[in-house]
Amino acid sequence: QVQLVESGGGLVQAGGSLRLSCAASGTTDSINAIGWYRQAPGKQRELVATISSRGRTNYADSVKGRFTISRDNAKNTVYLQMNSLKPEDTAVYYCNAGYTFSGTYYTYDYWGQGTQVTVSS
Repeated sequence: QVQLVESGGGLVQAGGSLRLSCAASGTTDSINAIGWYRQAPGKQRELVATISSRGRTNYADSVKGRFTISRDNAKNTVYLQMNSLKPEDTAVYYCNAGYTFSGTYYTYDYWGQGTQVTVSS
Protein backbone atom coordinates (compact mmCIF):
# COMPACT_ATOMS: atom_id res chain seq x y z
CA GLN A 1 0.00 0.00 0.00
CA VAL A 2 1.07 3.52 -0.78
CA GLN A 3 -0.24 6.69 0.83
CA LEU A 4 0.11 10.07 -0.86
CA VAL A 5 -0.47 13.43 0.79
CA GLU A 6 -0.46 16.69 -1.16
CA SER A 7 0.12 20.12 0.30
CA GLY A 8 1.02 23.63 -0.78
CA GLY A 9 -2.11 24.76 -2.58
CA GLY A 10 -3.70 28.14 -2.03
CA LEU A 11 -4.88 31.38 -3.56
CA VAL A 12 -2.44 33.37 -5.67
CA GLN A 13 -2.68 36.21 -8.16
CA ALA A 14 -1.99 35.67 -11.83
CA GLY A 15 1.73 35.70 -12.48
CA GLY A 16 2.50 34.34 -9.03
CA SER A 17 4.04 31.07 -7.91
CA LEU A 18 3.21 28.10 -5.72
CA ARG A 19 5.06 24.92 -4.85
CA LEU A 20 3.06 21.76 -4.30
CA SER A 21 4.41 18.79 -2.38
CA CYS A 22 3.44 15.13 -2.59
CA ALA A 23 4.71 13.06 0.32
CA ALA A 24 4.65 9.29 -0.13
CA SER A 25 4.63 6.65 2.58
CA GLY A 26 4.10 2.92 2.78
CA THR A 27 5.65 0.55 0.24
CA THR A 28 7.34 3.35 -1.67
CA ASP A 29 9.90 0.99 -3.19
CA SER A 30 7.11 -0.17 -5.49
CA ILE A 31 6.69 3.31 -6.96
CA ASN A 32 8.31 3.73 -10.35
CA ALA A 33 6.99 7.18 -11.15
CA ILE A 34 4.82 9.99 -9.81
CA GLY A 35 2.37 12.06 -11.78
CA TRP A 36 0.65 15.32 -10.98
CA TYR A 37 -2.89 15.66 -12.30
CA ARG A 38 -5.40 18.47 -12.03
CA GLN A 39 -9.15 18.73 -12.35
CA ALA A 40 -11.01 21.96 -12.87
CA PRO A 41 -14.78 22.23 -12.22
CA GLY A 42 -16.74 20.62 -15.01
CA LYS A 43 -13.62 19.27 -16.72
CA GLN A 44 -11.90 15.93 -16.90
CA ARG A 45 -8.83 15.21 -14.85
CA GLU A 46 -5.73 15.93 -16.90
CA LEU A 47 -2.11 14.91 -16.56
CA VAL A 48 0.14 17.87 -15.83
CA ALA A 49 3.62 16.44 -15.22
CA THR A 50 5.38 13.18 -14.47
CA ILE A 51 8.73 12.15 -13.10
CA SER A 52 10.27 8.69 -13.26
CA SER A 53 12.44 6.99 -10.67
CA ARG A 54 15.43 8.00 -12.81
CA GLY A 55 14.34 11.63 -12.84
CA ARG A 56 13.02 11.74 -16.39
CA THR A 57 10.29 14.36 -16.65
CA ASN A 58 7.39 15.08 -18.97
CA TYR A 59 4.96 17.98 -19.07
CA ALA A 60 1.64 18.86 -20.62
CA ASP A 61 2.03 21.47 -23.34
CA SER A 62 -0.09 23.89 -21.33
CA VAL A 63 2.47 24.06 -18.50
CA LYS A 64 5.80 23.61 -20.29
CA GLY A 65 8.24 26.34 -19.36
CA ARG A 66 6.17 27.34 -16.32
CA PHE A 67 5.98 24.22 -14.13
CA THR A 68 8.86 22.08 -12.89
CA ILE A 69 8.50 18.66 -11.31
CA SER A 70 11.27 17.33 -9.08
CA ARG A 71 11.79 14.68 -6.43
CA ASP A 72 13.70 14.26 -3.19
CA ASN A 73 14.16 10.53 -2.78
CA ALA A 74 15.52 10.88 0.75
CA LYS A 75 12.23 12.50 1.80
CA ASN A 76 9.99 10.39 -0.48
CA THR A 77 8.56 13.65 -1.73
CA VAL A 78 7.80 14.99 -5.20
CA TYR A 79 7.38 18.70 -5.82
CA LEU A 80 5.60 20.72 -8.46
CA GLN A 81 6.95 24.24 -8.76
CA MET A 82 4.40 26.38 -10.54
CA ASN A 83 5.47 29.78 -11.87
CA SER A 84 3.73 32.39 -14.00
CA LEU A 85 0.39 31.03 -12.90
CA LYS A 86 -2.71 31.79 -14.95
CA PRO A 87 -6.39 31.75 -14.01
CA GLU A 88 -6.81 28.67 -16.20
CA ASP A 89 -4.43 26.80 -13.87
CA THR A 90 -7.15 26.91 -11.21
CA ALA A 91 -8.00 23.33 -10.25
CA VAL A 92 -7.65 20.67 -7.62
CA TYR A 93 -4.21 19.14 -8.01
CA TYR A 94 -3.66 15.46 -7.25
CA CYS A 95 -0.56 13.33 -7.16
CA ASN A 96 -0.60 9.74 -8.30
CA ALA A 97 1.78 6.81 -8.00
CA GLY A 98 2.36 4.99 -11.23
CA TYR A 99 4.92 3.75 -13.70
CA THR A 100 6.30 4.62 -17.09
CA PHE A 101 6.73 2.32 -20.05
CA SER A 102 8.11 3.42 -23.40
CA GLY A 103 7.67 7.00 -22.39
CA THR A 104 4.02 6.69 -21.41
CA TYR A 105 2.78 7.19 -17.86
CA TYR A 106 0.37 4.63 -16.39
CA THR A 107 -1.46 5.05 -13.10
CA TYR A 108 -1.68 2.75 -10.14
CA ASP A 109 -4.77 3.28 -8.05
CA TYR A 110 -2.95 5.39 -5.48
CA TRP A 111 -4.11 8.98 -5.26
CA GLY A 112 -3.74 11.77 -2.77
CA GLN A 113 -6.68 13.74 -1.45
CA GLY A 114 -5.91 16.75 -3.63
CA THR A 115 -4.98 20.34 -2.94
CA GLN A 116 -6.86 23.36 -4.26
CA VAL A 117 -5.01 25.91 -6.39
CA THR A 118 -6.88 29.09 -7.20
CA VAL A 119 -5.37 31.76 -9.45
CA SER A 120 -7.13 35.11 -9.48
CA SER A 121 -6.97 37.49 -12.42
